[in-house]
Amino acid sequence: MDPAKIRNFSIIAHIDHGKSTLADRLLLHTGAISKREFRDQILDDMELERERGITIKARAVRIHYKTYWLNLIDTPGHIDFTYEVSKSLAACEGVLLLVDAGQGIQAQTVTNLYLAMERNLTIIPIITKIDLPTAEAERVRDEVKDFLGMEGKDIIFSSAKTGEGTDEILKAIIDKIPPPKGDPEKPLKALIFDSKYDSYQGVVAYFRVFDGKLHAHEQVLMMQTKTPHEIDQIGIFNPNPEPVAELSAGAVGYLNANIKDISEVKIGDTLTLATNPAAEPLPGYQDVKPMVFCGLYPIQARDFTLLRDALAKLRLNDASFVYEPESSASLGHGYRCGFLGLLHMDITKERLEREFNLELIITAPSVVYKVLTTQGEILELDNPTKLPPVQQIEIMEEPYIRAHVMIPATALGVIMQLCQDRRGTYKSTEYLDAKRVMLTYEIPLSEVVMDFYDKIKSLTSGYGSLNYEFIGHKPSDLVKMDILINGEPIDALAVITWKEKAYPRGKALVEKLKEVVPRQMFEVVIQAAIGAKIIARDSIAAIKKNVTAKCYGGDITRKRKLWEKQKEGKKRMKKIGKVDLPQEAFISILKVE
Repeated sequence: MDPAKIRNFSIIAHIDHGKSTLADRLLLHTGAISKREFRDQILDDMELERERGITIKARAVRIHYKTYWLNLIDTPGHIDFTYEVSKSLAACEGVLLLVDAGQGIQAQTVTNLYLAMERNLTIIPIITKIDLPTAEAERVRDEVKDFLGMEGKDIIFSSAKTGEGTDEILKAIIDKIPPPKGDPEKPLKALIFDSKYDSYQGVVAYFRVFDGKLHAHEQVLMMQTKTPHEIDQIGIFNPNPEPVAELSAGAVGYLNANIKDISEVKIGDTLTLATNPAAEPLPGYQDVKPMVFCGLYPIQARDFTLLRDALAKLRLNDASFVYEPESSASLGHGYRCGFLGLLHMDITKERLEREFNLELIITAPSVVYKVLTTQGEILELDNPTKLPPVQQIEIMEEPYIRAHVMIPATALGVIMQLCQDRRGTYKSTEYLDAKRVMLTYEIPLSEVVMDFYDKIKSLTSGYGSLNYEFIGHKPSDLVKMDILINGEPIDALAVITWKEKAYPRGKALVEKLKEVVPRQMFEVVIQAAIGAKIIARDSIAAIKKNVTAKCYGGDITRKRKLWEKQKEGKKRMKKIGKVDLPQEAFISILKVE
């Protein structure tokens, strides 16, 4: 195939600005799918994506238009899946930048645009959803024109729902995005940008060929893992997998080499031929650092090995989360997992439960703290239970982020108050136009991971957006708060919190646990403690059986004797009784401010 006839491009935008809808329209318009096959979000093949109406995994598809082959990679828009976007952009020469005609430029639009600029990709700006009653296409065009410093005539108006502007978009892709530069005669160099595990085929790797050619049944070498494999099948997505005989420079496709060992395929690795290897690998990807950690434990102890295998298969498909084994006195054996954010954590847990039929308990999320001990040792802790005793701690530091919040000007006061309540340090206010403002704050990450994004959305009637980057650790007055049930500390409920917020948080947590912990035949005492000091307490009364129901009239001493006997039984039960905490007890921590 002539590389001059290939265009590799991606669609980037803020969440819910119409990326998947535009991808659907391009497929339908070019005849890649028929009207009979068509359904909304056709590239979102995960049940979870269709339910939530969001893209979680990037998807690749080849479109034949006139005499050209267009390789489209649809990407997610949520801040937690920025890593998926950056992986996809490495396989492209250009991007379609979508901006909602009603909402204008949002925080994640800016982030994804900068990712594209870093890679010197051609940017085609498109204003979408112009058919909506709330659309202000001309105002948004001026905003995009000023932001990108380009001519207004280069900005395309489009409605993926009605099909308006689709021909202009396809023409712009062919005219403006450069063809791939690879040389088909050089030794093979292909970048693995994604992969998945199939029960029958083993590991299926998705790649973009930069140099050389690849044929079915050739022997390839993974340059990072140094493992050779004979290819069973190579193919393209059309949009369903379709085997082909050859893939050359510029092509995007998949390979199946019956690889059963998951560790042999790494995202960002370079594929080359074992018989004629390339001299050096492609740059690959920068390792991503998880921001939020939590414990994942199987409800049934026998499912531990199933969880281990499931995590390995999921990591193959999502390189942005990490895990390592850990054990808990109250929950048994499980894994400590790291994620990019709370939505990423929630999606991963749900995928594990749905795709691998696991029942899991998830512990309270925490961030990575740095501790300088009195011996001069620096510890990095992602689990509150690993915190050394207070007398051994010299300084504790927590991670900070620089948050950029884009909001309507009318919500400026309430959002500034929210940021200050979350211990934010004000940095700047920038008016994007008469109606929209960008606030910049430095805020501890622990204050953001819980419900900060949801609060912004609710306080701005859905018009606010958030983007942030990690800026490092800063010293803070932090304490470890334990939760005790009948005097026994529950390690899975321990949290590290800011000292000034410890009392209200402990009180709220105890009250929430009182609602979700089931009543027992004995009194259950719930306490929040910092060291030996109890800062909040509540109790759940015992279930009482009416032991005197059979007594009628007569001497009161008979009733007293039965009550005393019941009291002794409850005391004995309290000593040996065990309180089983439901999953809601751990989830309640997420919902307590």
